[in-house]
Amino acid sequence: MPRLRGRLLLLCGVGLALAMQGCVQTTQGESGSVTVTTQGANGVGNLTPTVQVFLVMTALALGSAVLLLMTSFTRIVIVLSLLRAAIGVPQLPPAPIITGLSLVLTLFVMMPTWQSAYSNGVQPYMDGKIGEKEAYDGAVVPLRTFMFRQVREDDLALFVRMAQMERPKNHDDIPTHVLVPAFALSELRIAFQMGALLFIPFLIVDLVVASVLMTLGMMMLPPTVVSLPFKLLLFVLVDGWTLVVMSLVNSYK
Repeated sequence: MPRLRGRLLLLCGVGLALAMQGCVQTTQGESGSVTVTTQGANGVGNLTPTVQVFLVMTALALGSAVLLLMTSFTRIVIVLSLLRAAIGVPQLPPAPIITGLSLVLTLFVMMPTWQSAYSNGVQPYMDGKIGEKEAYDGAVVPLRTFMFRQVREDDLALFVRMAQMERPKNHDDIPTHVLVPAFALSELRIAFQMGALLFIPFLIVDLVVASVLMTLGMMMLPPTVVSLPFKLLLFVLVDGWTLVVMSLVNSYK
């Protein structure tokens, strides 16, 4: 089933690419029926609107799962969300800004992997040089290589045991449906570790401000109201956004 889903995703991507390049032609017969035919790379034509909508919706449905579970998006969005909570302003930056920045950074981190998958799998398949199986293998290998670089051995061993598999000899013996959840679990672990480290300096500022207010007898004044400007000033002085983004990107090298 996982291999079948991967092939369906690849075929949907190929179909969308063919639609954009005008490689699919529709003809209308004498009876009024519509026939959809594909042509080569030099062909001219368009998909029917119904087929276009179907391919787009299918690719979006499967693409969201790939984006969340097989890329760097999970780690990045969790770290940025925890940073926002650590600063103490849950509404700033807004959630769309956090999500958008996470998507941009994911695109930056994953671009070499996606380019390799396109060059080794999708493009040769569109050119008619390889078959479906070779296209799937060529597209999924770069993603598997990326995930193997980031996954923890303990998480991978956990899912191998739960799958009741024999001890794998190398990475090729580990199926994708075992690798993906292990990779997602590793991403969650690393994201929370980075988030905990981000909380420490802001927590120290909160403790110092609370101690000073208690010493001055201003116990009725919420410490977070006083500490917020100091936390923002500290974050700006150390160029916090640059440090966080640089740390996130470098964590995948």
